Parts: sequence; structure tokens; C-alpha cells
Amino acid sequence: MSDVLFEVKDAVALVTLNRPAALNSFTKQMHLDLWAAFDQIEANQNIRAMVLTGAGRGFCAGADLSEFDFAAGADLVERANPRAVIHDYFNPTAQRLQLLRVPTIAAVNGVAAGAGASYALGCDITLAAPSASFIQAFSKIGLIPDSGGSWLLPQRLGIARAMALCMTGDKLTAAQAKEWGLIWDVADDALQAALAMASRMAAMPTKALVETRHLLRSAVTNTYKEQLDLERDVQSKLGYTHDYIEGVSAFLQKRPAQFKGE
Repeated sequence: MSDVLFEVKDAVALVTLNRPAALNSFTKQMHLDLWAAFDQIEANQNIRAMVLTGAGRGFCAGADLSEFDFAAGADLVERANPRAVIHDYFNPTAQRLQLLRVPTIAAVNGVAAGAGASYALGCDITLAAPSASFIQAFSKIGLIPDSGGSWLLPQRLGIARAMALCMTGDKLTAAQAKEWGLIWDVADDALQAALAMASRMAAMPTKALVETRHLLRSAVTNTYKEQLDLERDVQSKLGYTHDYIEGVSAFLQKRPAQFKGE
């Protein structure tokens, strides 16, 4: 059975991290399987949104440290160094998630630790079960937040909260994560709530939603003038799309819009 399950429900792709016995911690093969799921989403224009979740009682516990070479002997420090696995696997996964051509929704069904938390927060919208938690576990093994975590946390929480979470490695509950603005919402059935949200997104103008993702992330580093120019250019590009013409026409004609994601 694959380490990543892939299912299409109408216009929504459901991607499930599937190593429940290991709390869905990432192996190299798991990254490859996830990239294959992303490839299917990119190739199938009928897919208009994605839900990412985990099998069993956890969302994702980060990296599977059993794959790191800590065997005693020569070159231990070089063999155990995390640079290669981050560069070759974890960073590409984070980047592909950001560049996916459809809106992404995370259904955090349990613990999201380390890179698992980064990937959950890297989705456009994050929903969590009441029992879910977010843990920056890196400091407990002598490392720093990766897979985008050091970028995402300060943006959403501010430096004070992000710093304390990262340095202490303390668990953040789903309720606290919502209160602090780290995630969108808490739902008793996070997966069903995420699927409902994805279905809603799938009926909307896909290109405009994805451009909104890129626009908001660009605002972090852009000046006001640069952001104004970017808004102008993106609006101009969207002005050539079917969904823009359909959306305005439907509004003027007082009827529901039929978006195609085109």
C-alpha cells in the first residue's frame, strides 16, 4: 500500500499521508509518493481543490529520524547531517505545495509536529480537530524550524509567540491555534469540514484563488508601491479569463455564476 493515498471526490482531490503506525512521519519514499499525487492534480484539470490529511491518529510527525544514518563509525557527523534530505526532499515538498495550481486545505486530525506542522500551515486554509496539536519539536533535537516553518510562524503569530513556540517546543492546542490566528477553524470532524470547504473552493474561480495566495504571500516583502503594481498586473491577467467574464456577467444578470477554473 502506498505511503500516500490519492482519491478524487467530484472536483476535490483527497490526499492522505498513510504511515499511521509512525504518525505519518516522512520517509524519502513518502515525499516521492506525495509528489506523484501532486502530479496527478496538476494533470487533471477537473480537479479544482485539494484536501491534505493524515491516516490514523496523527496528521504528520515530521521527518522519520530512523532514516538518518546515525550508525557508529567513520564520518558519522557527515552522514547524519540533515542538509541533503532537506534540500532534496523537504524543501521541494514545501515549494510544490505553495505552487499547486488549486486551493489547498489541510485537515489536521491529530498531532502535526516539525515539518508536519509546516506542511499543515503551508496549505491555504488549515482546519483542525479539537484533539489536534501543533508542535515545533526541532529544538528538542538541536535543530531549527524548517520546511517553511520559520517563515510561516512569525507571519501568523508575531515574533514573541513564534519565538517561544520554537524555542520551547511546547505543544499548541487546536483551540489556542485558532485563537491566535494560526489556523482558520476547529471542527469536530476536521476531514468532513475540510472536504466541504474544498467543495466550496472547487466551485469558485480557481485561478483567482491561487493568485490570491501568491499575492498575499508577496505582501510580506513587497513595498506598498510594489504591491499596488502587482495587484494591477495580476488583475490584468485575470481579466482575460473565462471566470472573470462569467463572474461579472452573472452579477449583472443577477444569476449564479458558473465558474470553470479557466
